[in-house]
Amino acid sequence: MKTLIVYAHPEPKSLNGSLKDLAVSTLENAGHEVRVSDLYAMNWKAVVDAADYGPSASTPLKVTRDSGRAFDTGTLTPDVVAEQEKLLWADTVIFQFPLWWYSMPAILKGWVDRVFTFHFAYGVGEHSDTKYGERFGEGTLAGRRALLSVTTGGPQPHYAPRGINGPIDDLLFPIHHGILYYPGIEVLPPFVLYGTDRMTDEDYPDIAKAWKQRLLTLESTEPIPFRRQNFGDYEIPSLNLKEGLEPAGRTGFGLHVRA
Repeated sequence: MKTLIVYAHPEPKSLNGSLKDLAVSTLENAGHEVRVSDLYAMNWKAVVDAADYGPSASTPLKVTRDSGRAFDTGTLTPDVVAEQEKLLWADTVIFQFPLWWYSMPAILKGWVDRVFTFHFAYGVGEHSDTKYGERFGEGTLAGRRALLSVTTGGPQPHYAPRGINGPIDDLLFPIHHGILYYPGIEVLPPFVLYGTDRMTDEDYPDIAKAWKQRLLTLESTEPIPFRRQNFGDYEIPSLNLKEGLEPAGRTGFGLHVRA
């Protein structure tokens, strides 16, 4: 297995840093190849601008069109090309980050914004009356798996179905479904550590044991069963779920997960 770890935390000695390091050693000791994109250490540029797309960038800038042209012509900035190559190399991608303000850190969102360009991660495949592009289960990155390893400051009850922060599956849905599944990556159930602001050194051995177990079962873990876009569950071109397919009582994000 070839694994890319995309890591986003400013402090190397943080819990997130320890989980990243443990993932590297665990997977390598099991015979897997591992590459790491340590975004803070790389001083990753987190904003999209014309410099990403070479001297032919349009004025005014049109991000979708310019990113697709630069991808097609090989004129994307080298740091973006390097990350795209890592994604194409990997079988599995692990994203290690703290949940900040209900989402990923800005530097990681900036990685997505810049790396998932037009014609690389979206805007691919046939668009017709029967097929609306290759996405949500198909696409450039199909055949790969991804896992979010996430830490939260709040305790688990805050992220329960009736918790004040909302269910963790709902908070992570935009990343799971909208970023990862969109270009075809199968998404594994997340590894979430709750209440990490109150954890002590004495808690770490149990955390490490649980994390190692998840890492060593990546290949056998069943992905979240998101519905595929072009395989009969959705009306084309409205992309509304067909009547009668929703499980009883299920609404919202849950409609897009098979029972």
